[in-house]
Amino acid sequence: MAERSKIALIVSLILCGLISFALGHIHVTDEGGHITTLAEKYSYYYDILVTIGINIILAVGLNLVNGYTGQFSLGHAGFMAAGAYASSWLTLSFGYALGSSAFSTTFVFVVALLVGGVAAAGSGLLVGVPSLRLKGDYLAIVTLGFNEIIKGVIQNAEPLGAQRGLGGMVQHTNFFWTFAFAAVTIYVVISLVNSTYGRGFLAVRDDEIAAEAMGINTTKYKVLAFVLGAFFAGIAGGIYAHFKQFIHPEGFNFMKSVDVVVMVILGGMGSTAGVCLAAAILTILPELLRYVSHIEGLPEWLRHIAENRMILYSLLLIVLMLTRPQGLFGAVNLKRKKA
Repeated sequence: MAERSKIALIVSLILCGLISFALGHIHVTDEGGHITTLAEKYSYYYDILVTIGINIILAVGLNLVNGYTGQFSLGHAGFMAAGAYASSWLTLSFGYALGSSAFSTTFVFVVALLVGGVAAAGSGLLVGVPSLRLKGDYLAIVTLGFNEIIKGVIQNAEPLGAQRGLGGMVQHTNFFWTFAFAAVTIYVVISLVNSTYGRGFLAVRDDEIAAEAMGINTTKYKVLAFVLGAFFAGIAGGIYAHFKQFIHPEGFNFMKSVDVVVMVILGGMGSTAGVCLAAAILTILPELLRYVSHIEGLPEWLRHIAENRMILYSLLLIVLMLTRPQGLFGAVNLKRKKA
C-alpha cells in the first residue's frame, strides 16, 4: 500500500508538471488574432481548474478532522486566512531578497507557502489544545468563534492592509503548484490514516470513551489532526493569495468554512476520494448554473431558475443529503471496514 501510494504521488507530480508546462508554453491564437498561451486564452476555465485544486486541499485537510477523527470544525477559513496573509506578507517583504530570477522568486514563494502553513498550524494548536476537550456542537462554536477572531485581527492590522485588503502579490500560483500540493496533501492524509496514528484517529471517531478506556490519549490525536488540517488550510490560503493577487478578510468568513464543510459531508466523511470529487463538483456547479442562465436558446423559465443558482444549488444539496446521507462515497469505506 505504501509503495503504491508513493508511485501514485510521483506519477501525479510528473503529470502536474507536464500539464502545467503545456498550459504555459503551448501558444495559440486568441479571438483578436494575438498569440497567447492556453492558460491565458482559456483563463476562465483555468481559474476554475485552479480553484478546484485549492478546494481539494482544503476539503482533504478538513476531512482528517471532521471525517477521520469525528470532530466538527467550523473554523477552517480562519486557518486559510492565517496562511494566506502570512505567505503574502513574506513574499511582499522578501520576494526579491535572493534576487529577481525566476528560481529565486519561486524559492521564496515555496518557503512562504510552508511558513504560511506553519503559521496556520500554530493557530490550530492555539485553538486546539484548550478547545478539543469539547465535543460536537460546543467544539463547532469555539472554532467558529476563532474564525471570527482571526478575521477581526486581520481587519485591524495595518501591515496586513486592514479593511482595505492586501494586494500586489506576484502570481506565482499555477497548475503545477496547486495540484502538486493537492497530491501531497492526499498522499499525507492517506498514509497517515493507514498508519498507527490513523488507527488512533479512527478509534477516537468510533468511540472516544472506549478509546480512553483502552489507554489512548484522545486529546493528542485530536490536536494532531487539527494541526495537520490547519497546516494544509494555510498552504491552500497561500496558493489562493498568490493566484488571485488580492485578498480581503471577508473572503475568509463563516460561509467559506461552511463551503468546505459541505464538500466533506457531500463527498462522504472519511472518504478521501469522495471529498475530492465533491470539491470538484461544488466548484463547477455554481459556474455551470451561471452558464445555463445565459444560454439564449433555452426557455425563459429555465433561464430564470438558473439565474437563482444559489437557491437551486442549495436544493440539490438538500436532495442529495436526503437520498444519500452518507455522502457520495460514504458507503465505500463502510464496506471495506466490514470486509
